[in-house]
Amino acid sequence: MTETSTHVPLRTADATIALRIAESALTVDGRTSLADFRTWFEDCGTRNYTEVDRVPLDRLANWSADPVTGNIGHASGKFFVVEGLEISRPGHWVEHWAQPIINQPEIGILGIVVKEFDGVLHCLMQGKVEPGNCNGVQLSPTVQATRSNYTRVHKGKPVPYLDYFMDTKRHKVIADVLQSEQGSWFFQKRNRNMVVEVTEDVELLEDFCWLTLGQLHQLLGEDDLVNMDARTVLSCLPFSGTDLATLLPAAERDAFTTSIMRSCTESEGAVHTTDEILSWITGARTRHDITANRVPLKGIDQWKHTDAGISHVTGRFFNVIGVDVRAGGREVLQWSQPMLEPSGDGLSAFLVKQFGGVLHALVHARVEPGYLDVVELAPTVQCTVDNYMHMPPSDRLPFLDTLRTAPPEQIRYDTMLSEEGGRFYHARTRYLVVETEEDVDLDDHPDHRWLPLHQLVGLLRHSHYVNVQARSLVACMHSLFGTRTAG
Repeated sequence: MTETSTHVPLRTADATIALRIAESALTVDGRTSLADFRTWFEDCGTRNYTEVDRVPLDRLANWSADPVTGNIGHASGKFFVVEGLEISRPGHWVEHWAQPIINQPEIGILGIVVKEFDGVLHCLMQGKVEPGNCNGVQLSPTVQATRSNYTRVHKGKPVPYLDYFMDTKRHKVIADVLQSEQGSWFFQKRNRNMVVEVTEDVELLEDFCWLTLGQLHQLLGEDDLVNMDARTVLSCLPFSGTDLATLLPAAERDAFTTSIMRSCTESEGAVHTTDEILSWITGARTRHDITANRVPLKGIDQWKHTDAGISHVTGRFFNVIGVDVRAGGREVLQWSQPMLEPSGDGLSAFLVKQFGGVLHALVHARVEPGYLDVVELAPTVQCTVDNYMHMPPSDRLPFLDTLRTAPPEQIRYDTMLSEEGGRFYHARTRYLVVETEEDVDLDDHPDHRWLPLHQLVGLLRHSHYVNVQARSLVACMHSLFGTRTAG
């Protein structure tokens, strides 16, 4: 790929990482131009492909249902198990239910290598295909691998660049934190989210490319391009509104851009102090009474087993299906596995509002049965919309109709993005940011609070505070800054 940047850095040698991240976020013409990226990405899609056939669960090679429990597991005992979960939540509008869930206790690695070229940080990104992707190749982190994958239980090829994350002593660790996955589909699943800076020469393999954050931010506005694992890692980067304001001329900022910059600045005001937010989260975890017990998959209430898979009697929520996969450009070229197939597209949306010129997002202290610690901060609304359309408007989720019917002039971000394609089949979510001037009575919504981005990113330095959908929205909101061309 062509190197096009003649960028002259705007910083001194001892600049902070936050300033360097800001500079990269405002650079859209880096080592590789976006035009050359698209040529590379198209070639990537030719080399890397999957052919996926749906098959009955009892015909999956190397997978079987336990004759006693019905739980579906791999012959190696590794990867994951599809089992049952019984949930009790007294006082909730549904107090008891059961469902299939994926139990994958091992911790995977989601990692991005970053390196300076011409004084600007670039991210090493991979063009990767997953069997559940709706469109083939998507842009993924440098490394995206479960423990079973990187220990080569499947007897496949080694994971490229893994050593940068297994042994970090020679490198600078910018982010390293365990984060949760979807708590309605996974049981207590976590991945290690990492960003590691290297200074040594890095061999550029065929299906990898270097992109600035500014380029990634532009690509985040395109449907189904930047995958979920890349988004969650990008959200963990420390953004500084002060440094962004230093680099972006005032003439290039509108009022909304300025409000996001101030939202990323720790010295700017917030509706609630961080201590108040932490106390509120602890209170929510204490207040919500939920128990989730792993049970045999066989015979869980309201779920039926057919040749097509396992589905709820109403047709809502999701299905458990089986797939045979033939792939090109993967560590393994052929395999079978179970997958979860959602019943419809999701919606993950932030309602945002300016307080004193500082943008705040309305977060929801959300309970999901697969969380390790009861509650995590979620988008204002997070749901599969079709599951609620049969209800009268008065019984739907708070803010659902406000967000899904928002007029165009209030919409700040609106893109369809894919969820993790290794376990979920064609799972797509509309990621949406809607600005309002309306007041929200928090007494009527005790599980919602207004947080600026700097508080959310601060919580992202720790595990189990911000869920994967909200992390995606944080990355999407960071992409709304203005950009400039290097050189």
